[in-house]
Amino acid sequence: MSQIKAIIGLGNPGADYDATRHNAGAWLVESLARDHHAALRPERKFLGLYAKITLAGQDLHLLYPQTFMNKSGGSVAALAKFFKLAPEELLVAHDELDIAPGTARYKQGGGHGGHNGLRDIIAALGNAKDFHRLRIGIGHPGEARQVVNYVLGRPGKAERTAIDAALDEVERTLPDAVAGDWAKAMNRLHSFKA
Repeated sequence: MSQIKAIIGLGNPGADYDATRHNAGAWLVESLARDHHAALRPERKFLGLYAKITLAGQDLHLLYPQTFMNKSGGSVAALAKFFKLAPEELLVAHDELDIAPGTARYKQGGGHGGHNGLRDIIAALGNAKDFHRLRIGIGHPGEARQVVNYVLGRPGKAERTAIDAALDEVERTLPDAVAGDWAKAMNRLHSFKA
């Protein structure tokens, strides 16, 4: 399995969206930057906030696209092109309706599952689907027509605590994932439940 050279956290830019469920991927990138004393700074050529950290002895690019979720692909493709990164060297962190809060799952490849950020990234990478994903559980509102308001809503306190606990566990598994030891990273993360 390939080593990860960039982690992209999906979300919508701006204070109105910072604390919404749709920004769960961005929360991870913000937390990684903070924990490694790196500042996410606007980088125009990547259409997003960018920082570089060292994890497991390896340089790792962090990106939080500022293009709005549905147009994330341009930002991801710009980063990948600039640093000559293959799709399988990318880890895209995103909110996942089909997983309960307090859980997160690694996955490589697959479709977009109706997630507009993933859909746009796949298209922008020339239909390449074999990038890694980190699916961060936010739960489902129960009815399809409620999904938009749900993902753009803020989680309750207990729900956010559970999501944050899952993100903390993700950070503990990232050294293995970044090094390419996906079996070890998955075994640990997939057995965790906040």
